[in-house]
Amino acid sequence: MSNEKPGIAVIGPTASGKSRLALALAIQFRGEIVSCDAFQVYRHMDIGTAKVTPADQKQVRHHMIDIVDPDRDFSAGEYQRLARRAVRDIHERGFLPFVAGGTGFYLRALIEGLFEGPARVEELRIRMKNIIRRKGSAVLHRALKRVDPECAGRIAETDAERIIRAYEVYLVTGKPMCWWQEQPRNAFRGFRWLKIGINLPREQLYQRINQRVDEMFGCGLLDETRKLLDQFPRASQAFKAIGYRQAAAHLEGNLSLEEAIEETKKESRHYAKRQMTWFRSDRDIVWLDGQSDTSALLQRAVQLVTGFLS
Repeated sequence: MSNEKPGIAVIGPTASGKSRLALALAIQFRGEIVSCDAFQVYRHMDIGTAKVTPADQKQVRHHMIDIVDPDRDFSAGEYQRLARRAVRDIHERGFLPFVAGGTGFYLRALIEGLFEGPARVEELRIRMKNIIRRKGSAVLHRALKRVDPECAGRIAETDAERIIRAYEVYLVTGKPMCWWQEQPRNAFRGFRWLKIGINLPREQLYQRINQRVDEMFGCGLLDETRKLLDQFPRASQAFKAIGYRQAAAHLEGNLSLEEAIEETKKESRHYAKRQMTWFRSDRDIVWLDGQSDTSALLQRAVQLVTGFLS
């Protein structure tokens, strides 16, 4: 254990305050932050992903932010490779790595590794993509739910890429994705981790989500989306993200502004629920009460990190 290098993960659902807590801890413990967010890797997507501000990035160096354009697919495997490189680099330069975000699958890929599932079958994937193109992703999501309800419960109906992969794994192997994910993986050797989670009562979390969505639309999400539409194809990853998808639909005349805002709030709440379902399955997480005031929350987190490092 003494030879293992320490790493801290600060996690929780959207709008729980994890980025703010990670920043405060990184300042106190001479750390750098590795983002663990599936959409903050994309350039030009700042408002809708609640990306840390340039001022915050000047205070503490951040990694895994703004590394690819929004028209590129970005996989958990790529995240694992680049984030592990960042964590090693942070340690080699004498800093403490803080992994902060809400994409549980990426965190698992980083720390525990990815399962060695079957190779992709392009012919099968083309057929599924055609089904989604004709009938929508919800149709394939329902089919996945019949054969792998646990995995389907973790994937949004609109997340076509993950639906396709999960159903592909089942069709090729006869076993659900969740079975494969329990198999031995390429764990990140040489590190030990403290996982700190922020927990909030559902109603309070939903209030924060609703407020954040109002702020995003009020702070220019429509303009940001308009610029993305001018630069990148409509099928790009950017427009699969919650908020951007609804903003694009409004700009195209398919949703009123009020409908776009309300749908963004609803989908964000559903996403937060899936995040907590995922994180609650991880018994290594030490949960902090997100209802505490900022100073009390930080004080408790500082105690945990201090104890972990001693």
